[in-house]
Amino acid sequence: MQKRSNNNAEGIDVSHHNGKVDWPKVAADGISFAFLKASQGQLYRDPTFADHIKAARAAGIMVGAYHFVDAKSVLAAQLEAANFAESIAAAGGVQLLDLPPVMDYENNPGGLSQAKINEVAMAFLAELERLTGRRPMVYTGNSFGFNFGPQLSAYPLWIARYSASTPPDNNQAWREWTIWQYSDGSAGGVRANGSRKVAGLPGAVDLNVYAGTGEQLRAAYGPKPDPKPDGKDTIKVVVNDKLAAYGRLINGHVYLPLRQLGEALGKAINWDNEKKLPYVDGKAVYTFQLIDNVAFVGVRAAADVLGATVSWDNVTKKVYLYK
Repeated sequence: MQKRSNNNAEGIDVSHHNGKVDWPKVAADGISFAFLKASQGQLYRDPTFADHIKAARAAGIMVGAYHFVDAKSVLAAQLEAANFAESIAAAGGVQLLDLPPVMDYENNPGGLSQAKINEVAMAFLAELERLTGRRPMVYTGNSFGFNFGPQLSAYPLWIARYSASTPPDNNQAWREWTIWQYSDGSAGGVRANGSRKVAGLPGAVDLNVYAGTGEQLRAAYGPKPDPKPDGKDTIKVVVNDKLAAYGRLINGHVYLPLRQLGEALGKAINWDNEKKLPYVDGKAVYTFQLIDNVAFVGVRAAADVLGATVSWDNVTKKVYLYK
């Protein structure tokens, strides 16, 4: 696999074992991203997960979440994926994760065959994607990675190999890494600044790099800019006197983007991938249209589901929402 570069974006991964984290100091020390332990097995949830998400994001650090797999069967893997998805939902929802949710599968205490390991992995990944609507990432060790077959190559790889210069080995599933965990903070490689320390953490912490610069990391996983007007069918949407989104004029009907308007009005907006429905403050929305894979609602429906006053200005071709 490819080597590291001093220009690679730097990251860490933490759990409750790392103790209290001063996230502003972490960000000031050049850390661009962090993976946070959310859960393990069918029941365990890391008690620091939700707080870490909020604090890391507030410090400007991009965040992801990971689940440590204990499963020894397909059914157990599916139940573990549900525990992971529920832990993400309880912490505020998958929309708070910049990076893909991660399956951490790195050991085999049950003595499973390679075929069974792959069955468990694929069951977990498929169920997690179904529940969250996000394509997961796979975390594993350099040696354990040889258990995985080419069917896992569709998932990006986060791989552990504690080395200063020797990159992870190619295996059947992957020829390149997206994230490389090159040190546990006490052994392996060092950061671009020559140290294994990260400010804001009381002790050693796992060190990672992204296969690209910080700018490339943000382009790949950061928030996308609001859609800009692309023609006469684009409608400006003003929420409480501020331009918040762009709607669409299709066949004489105005459609408004539900998530952007809900967020502008302080509403909790979620998508149930199983039911294929958007939710506003926990209530399902049935009158919507998917346009370019985005949920849009009509003007009257927007007023009903968002609890706002909505008006259309035919002169300026703008929609106004107030609450």
